[in-house]
Amino acid sequence: MKILFVGDVFGSAGRKIVREHLGHVRESHKVDLTVINGENAAGGFGITPGLAEELFDLGADVITTGNHVWDKRELIEYMKSVPADSHERPRRVLRPANLQHGLPGYGVYEGRLADGQTYAVINLMGRVFMNGTNDPFHAAGRILETVKAKVILLDFHAEATSEKVAMGWHLDGRVTAVLGTHTHIPTADERVLPGGTAYQTDVGMSGPYDSVIGVEKELVLNRFLTGMSGKFEAATANPKMCAALISCDPLTGKAHRIQRIMLGE
Repeated sequence: MKILFVGDVFGSAGRKIVREHLGHVRESHKVDLTVINGENAAGGFGITPGLAEELFDLGADVITTGNHVWDKRELIEYMKSVPADSHERPRRVLRPANLQHGLPGYGVYEGRLADGQTYAVINLMGRVFMNGTNDPFHAAGRILETVKAKVILLDFHAEATSEKVAMGWHLDGRVTAVLGTHTHIPTADERVLPGGTAYQTDVGMSGPYDSVIGVEKELVLNRFLTGMSGKFEAATANPKMCAALISCDPLTGKAHRIQRIMLGE
């Protein structure tokens, strides 16, 4: 079984480069399951229902998010529009499962592919240098007690590399893949851990790389040089699609290969 995970789609440049490459990557690698982190799709801050629909139309099976999930308030009603047992598109847009109890949306989705293969996608957010989250390690354990699928992918949206590495070891042999997002910089540490879990600290951003993690570099430099705040705007130059391709045994959920992907215009 082949799983394609596309890193944080950032602004119009990110949407454009994903639109350019996603189809042929899915076809050439015979991808079965496609997961996209879309939390920066709307100008770098949040995602709208319309942009979620656009990513679904491109081939996403599930869309994950992170700390910018509530930046576009219209997403709240979109998430509320379907019940927990639905398989409609709004149910397949996830928010971190370890946010405060009672918030809209869901952090886990269990689905079934056209060939009958079951899978689960979990969205969690780190606590180191992040706000508003509960313990992701115990949350992961509680979630796995209820998940029935063998093929399980975790998008761990976190800042600290140590926290991400720790999560990889914590879940080694219990999930198919632990893939980091949020820092927008792809890391060169992809590997299959001893227990059969594919791991990468950060898949990287699908967006403009002539920038400071997606933002116009002059605006960020001005803040560093002067200490004065200002409005950030999404950059557009030199877009690249960053992704991870995982091969796994659909019967056991164990991964046997992970490959980094970075494609430009």
